[in-house]
Amino acid sequence: MPKSSNLNHTRDHTPNSAQNTIRIRGARQHNLKNIDLELPRDRIIVFTGVSGSGKSSLAFDTIFAEGQRRYVESLSAYARQFLGQLDKPDVDAIEGLSPAISIDQKSTSHNPRSTVGTVTEIYDYLRLLFGRAGEPYCPKCDRNIAPQTIDQMCDRIMELPDRTRFHILAPVIRGKKGTHKKLLSSLATEGFVRVRVDGETFDLSDTIELDKNYTHNIEVVVDRLIKKPSIQERITDSLATCLKRSTGIAVIQVLDNTSAQSAEVKSDHNYRRTPPKNGSSSDQDIPQEIVFSENFACPEHGAVMEELSPRLFSFNSPYGACPVCHGIGNLQTFSPELVVPDPTQPLYSAIAPWSEKDNTYYISLLYSVGEAYGFEIKTPWNQLTSEQQDILLYGTDEKIYIQNDSAYGKEKGYYKRYPGIIPILEKQYKDTNSEASKHKLEQYLIYQPCPECHGKRLKPEALSVRLGQYHIDDLTSVSIRQCRQRIDNLQLSPRQAQIGDLALKEIKARLQFLIDVGLDYLTLDRPAMTLSGGEAQRIRLATQIGAGLTGVLYVLDEPSIGLHQRDNGRLLTTLIKLRDLGNTLIVVEHDEETIRTADHIVDIGPKAGIHGGKIVAQGDLETVIKSDNSLTGAYLSKRQVIETPSKRREGNGRSFVIKNAHRNNLKHIEVEIPLGELVTITGVSGSGKSTLVNELLYPALQHHMTRKVPFPKELDQVEGLNAINKAIVIDQSPIGRTPRSNPATYTGVFDAIREVFSKTIEAKARGYKPGQFSFNVKGGRCEACSGQGVNIIEMNFLPDVYVQCDVCKGARYNRETLQVKYKGYSIADILNMPVAEALEVFKNIPRAASRLQTLVDVGLGYIHLGQPAPTLSGGEAQRVKLATELSRRATGKTLYLIDEPTTGLSFYDVHHLLNVLQRLVDKGNSVLVIEHNLDVIRCADWVIDLGPEGGDKGGEVIASGTPEEVAENPKSYTGKYLKEVLQEYPRQEGLLSA
Repeated sequence: MPKSSNLNHTRDHTPNSAQNTIRIRGARQHNLKNIDLELPRDRIIVFTGVSGSGKSSLAFDTIFAEGQRRYVESLSAYARQFLGQLDKPDVDAIEGLSPAISIDQKSTSHNPRSTVGTVTEIYDYLRLLFGRAGEPYCPKCDRNIAPQTIDQMCDRIMELPDRTRFHILAPVIRGKKGTHKKLLSSLATEGFVRVRVDGETFDLSDTIELDKNYTHNIEVVVDRLIKKPSIQERITDSLATCLKRSTGIAVIQVLDNTSAQSAEVKSDHNYRRTPPKNGSSSDQDIPQEIVFSENFACPEHGAVMEELSPRLFSFNSPYGACPVCHGIGNLQTFSPELVVPDPTQPLYSAIAPWSEKDNTYYISLLYSVGEAYGFEIKTPWNQLTSEQQDILLYGTDEKIYIQNDSAYGKEKGYYKRYPGIIPILEKQYKDTNSEASKHKLEQYLIYQPCPECHGKRLKPEALSVRLGQYHIDDLTSVSIRQCRQRIDNLQLSPRQAQIGDLALKEIKARLQFLIDVGLDYLTLDRPAMTLSGGEAQRIRLATQIGAGLTGVLYVLDEPSIGLHQRDNGRLLTTLIKLRDLGNTLIVVEHDEETIRTADHIVDIGPKAGIHGGKIVAQGDLETVIKSDNSLTGAYLSKRQVIETPSKRREGNGRSFVIKNAHRNNLKHIEVEIPLGELVTITGVSGSGKSTLVNELLYPALQHHMTRKVPFPKELDQVEGLNAINKAIVIDQSPIGRTPRSNPATYTGVFDAIREVFSKTIEAKARGYKPGQFSFNVKGGRCEACSGQGVNIIEMNFLPDVYVQCDVCKGARYNRETLQVKYKGYSIADILNMPVAEALEVFKNIPRAASRLQTLVDVGLGYIHLGQPAPTLSGGEAQRVKLATELSRRATGKTLYLIDEPTTGLSFYDVHHLLNVLQRLVDKGNSVLVIEHNLDVIRCADWVIDLGPEGGDKGGEVIASGTPEEVAENPKSYTGKYLKEVLQEYPRQEGLLSA
């Protein structure tokens, strides 16, 4: 646990009236025990306590829900029908409540069009800035494009030295093949005398023969002039004629003494024009030219630009989006590596989508292709030539002889074009209406950058606009810290600076807010759906600071999740700023530094579930520390501690060696991960931890064990893979999104329980099978509510009402099924039972008891077996997954990959989790944990620290060794804080990290 912050930021506060307190009376939501509570306004208030004690029930489901409900009720009935509304919480009264805003851990958006830039509105200001102050350039030649009036053109010509000779030319043909006889005849009829063809001037009265096989440029000579003050009016008239004849473009050919002769009209009446060989001529033969355009168009290539506006830079608008990917930035394509995951397999089994039992048609097709192109279907894929592989994947235009094509009911062969594996899969994916078939094919799809915009989402015209020295993607594709530096260094004209003043101020402020909450490593074009819960929450927090609201109640859910200790101070400074604007912050949090920073602490407990829901301590830090009833106070005061092991395991002598890892920001690193130990991967946010473990190591393990996924391209190899036979990932995603999913079904314990019920005397007498006791299928479930226990009544502009089923009274099962009892309990009673109580009931049933015991071991003895998955917190869901894996038979050669398991856990819960992880390693397994929690890191056997920073400045191995060795590394941020906690919690003699 880290030392407390040295910031002096807390406020003295003594409630003296109803105006400066929030009063809660009789809160009974979920497991809350009729709580009465007074909270100070305009303060940082931390709700803490063990996982499941009722913190979120009080903060989100009671206080925020009531604040939101009151706001929505203040709107008209018409407006309310478009807004979701929270049910009235189970509370007697809440007084002094402000308008409430919830900032939780849920992903910002599942929309692939949503990015960090759009969520924070920074991109909206960038669009405004480029749309109003940007300068367009030609996408092909990078020439500046600017519309000019005739007066501006005339003024520019009048800047030439006196007596300068020049011609005004109107381009009529640009880079087109042909003889162009009709055009030349038409020009003569219109009264023009001369033309310039491919750089040389001719009289229109001559016979001009052009080679039809070459491209030509033709410009009509509108006027020939010598610059002097009196010709300004004539220039204006000539320019008007020129622009009308050339659709807006004028070329000024400036002649000097050396080039005048070269511009004289050719007198050869039978001149035949072909382009000069090698395209060369002396510099003296090339007159100086000035090109004008009255349009947003390139005078060289004719690339037309519409007038700049913010919509041109919107990838959500057809005016700005790339025409190929429609603003997504990537395209879904079938990956040859996924279609053929194991190239050592023979052809008939190498193609994964076609390697199932019913593949006679595809075997016949492959055989026919092999006959046509000289290979056998027994040949391994990697022994085919690259040409043969391309034919198999992408097909051929030639017809081949297809033998025994059972798909078309033909007994004899016939000739047909072979389309290729990838086109066949694409057609199947496009044509199928089956969700199951689509889902099956999606495992072979990957996203690749769009070949047109290269992942930049915008059309070429938008990407060619500059502001100062940068295009818009130069600002969105770099880290937020680099973006801020580039914005600060923009080289703007006085006009641009004046136009962009307000927009630049907003952009700079919002970028700084993101830097302040530790997100400087992100890029503005990062898709919002790829953000972690903690990152998404901190982005919304930064957005709220930018909004500058006052008098608001903010409810935050563990904002420190995923944040390195180095960045915690910046986050706390941000929270203090938000408070000092005149807002109240309720923060559900377990981080020690945040707890010590709070103005007011509410400890809820004493334990979890039915054993929690009470206020065990509240007040300032000193009050909570002195409380004998507070587990939080016990750990803060060191009455209880998580001991640092005196010895570190030395492992089993084996290790993984990851060679040349270079995905995302990883800098071609080599990492050795010892096996048979508890290993933590650490580093600041964005340093490359998840990339290394989840995107490189785990796919490499999957490839080694199943051959169903390709080996990652961004790795050379991983040595030592034979040392394990099983790899399990335990991440933070939900265990289910519907109420039908619950801990009993996810862990598999419900199968064992249904089996037990089916073997009771009553069930056997009635002929009931285990399926009778499932609420998901017909048979034993209540058909009036389809096994949900409630019926949903839509109330239009009022919130949906969930009414208990009149038939089963919420039990989910029909009367006959509920009559079957085991030890006096019906199947519905078991689902409504806490896990710890269910363990007592089934302690003599090994298959059920082992799974229930692991749920208790990970601290989930309080949750109900049938508790709907959506009601579980993120930490609870992850521990359900952990318990599921723990209950499976250990091989002693299993690798567990766990991503931040301390999410949502108190000091007490972390203590128990560490015991579970150490128990896994004791059985001979290896545990690899991505973690920021210093208690876990100091109790590990080995630490691998990545960094030094996030984003482009990360991706290197900074330190590797025991916690003590890493703590002595001066380059490691983790080591700096680790050194402090190792001094605060020294090793305990005789205690192993086992």
